[in-house]
Amino acid sequence: MARLSGLPERALCRLSAMAPLRRWLIVLVTGALAALGQAPVGFWPATYAMFALLFGLFLTTTTWRQAAWLGWVFGTGYFLLALSWIVEPFLVDVARHGWMAPFALIGLAAGLALFFAAGLALGRAAGGGTPGFIGGLGLAEAARGYVFTGFPWAQPGHVLIDTGLLHWASYAGSLGLTALVLGGAAALWYAVSGLRGAALVVVVLGLLWPLGMVLRPEAAAPEGAPTVRLVQPNAPQHEKWQADKIQGFFDRQILFSQAGEQRPDLIVWPETAVPVMLNTAAPTLEVISAAAGGVPVVVGLQRYDGRRLYNSLALVEAGGTVAAVYDKHHLVPFGEYVPYGDWLGKIGIHGLAANEGQGYSPGPGAQVIDMGDLGRALPLICYEGVFPQDVRAAPERPDFMLLITNDAWFGQVSGPYQHLAQARLRSAEQGLPMIRVANTGVSAMIDATGQITARIPMGRSGWRDAPLPPPLPPTIYARTGDLAMLVLLILLIGLSRLGNRRRSPGI
Repeated sequence: MARLSGLPERALCRLSAMAPLRRWLIVLVTGALAALGQAPVGFWPATYAMFALLFGLFLTTTTWRQAAWLGWVFGTGYFLLALSWIVEPFLVDVARHGWMAPFALIGLAAGLALFFAAGLALGRAAGGGTPGFIGGLGLAEAARGYVFTGFPWAQPGHVLIDTGLLHWASYAGSLGLTALVLGGAAALWYAVSGLRGAALVVVVLGLLWPLGMVLRPEAAAPEGAPTVRLVQPNAPQHEKWQADKIQGFFDRQILFSQAGEQRPDLIVWPETAVPVMLNTAAPTLEVISAAAGGVPVVVGLQRYDGRRLYNSLALVEAGGTVAAVYDKHHLVPFGEYVPYGDWLGKIGIHGLAANEGQGYSPGPGAQVIDMGDLGRALPLICYEGVFPQDVRAAPERPDFMLLITNDAWFGQVSGPYQHLAQARLRSAEQGLPMIRVANTGVSAMIDATGQITARIPMGRSGWRDAPLPPPLPPTIYARTGDLAMLVLLILLIGLSRLGNRRRSPGI
């Protein structure tokens, strides 16, 4: 590794001289500070600075085991803060589930930190250096989006969603943004260390911000574009299904659908907005259609088929006719179903299987719904907006994405804002606008570059009419997905391996 000077050298020397427990505590806190770049704080300089320190510590490791421990402790701190909203579902019914909240947060953070551990261990085993750091952690983050059904929430690259660098997601997706964070952090470490040429790399990476804003295409809705009404009832989760509150929340959505002198072209209600099963909802849907004045309405509700239960979206046309139904297919493990429950039922372990009425069953997969003059919509329900592969799984390219969600489960501090940020990322990646309607917020219209054109704030009930922005031509990422970045990350691991025998100063 390069000989360090000044502050970096003194910092590492002081850390090395500390007692192990104190040293690991500092690494834990460093990881937590790195999460300050995530929404809603959005302090991305902290993310760069803390990952730069992680890189410096990575350079001091000599074995893959040391690197793994470093990654695990840093990652645990990172996810403890970034995913602190995970306690919110357990606080809906505090008396029954509140005691589980700290265990859920600590367990999830420590579990996801294993990916950071594996990434740094891989990078160190391959040879270390900058290629090993970027390649190892980058591949680990790629795996986090797929392993055990995937959970790519709070990736390092997500701190760039609210910056001019978001445009580069149209070329390389969220993994590309993560590589910009990791590469920028390594360059920052070397620049502070006084390595010749490193400051120039920092400047070049910094120029990608204004360049991204210049290259970002125009995606505003033209005059005469279809108008979509976003309906946000603001039903707190602990009240949503109370017998004395259900009718009030439903009536609120009816009132919002009737409001206004001008009729929109489409009205959208959030996830599970209708308090009856689709199978018996004909009278309720007639009431909704009448309130909408015959305008098509998208509603979230549940349905059953035998003993299977589905979390669904329905397109309701004039007279309450159901024109299309979509069943959520990417479910939340342990939140909406028990993994392998159906398989366990086959070997005699009952009470967990979705086909026996325990939890939701997954739908058949991504689909596109023809919505007439508005175009073709790709429906997504809540959690599905987190996964770029779910968007790319559509059987044909849609004209827009339609996401309904109930973010009341996530509280009002960080979870809903992080979920909204990822919706913006999906639009930028694909070059597609998104209609996003949430129960408690934030409901928004997002254009094909990921910019919000209209919104209803968190924790407010109301409605908002917004023109539907047009789609852009398919982006490079829409055509190739993560393939290019995966190849690049693997090449970086190979480069680290090749350079292991002759490690020289430099980036």
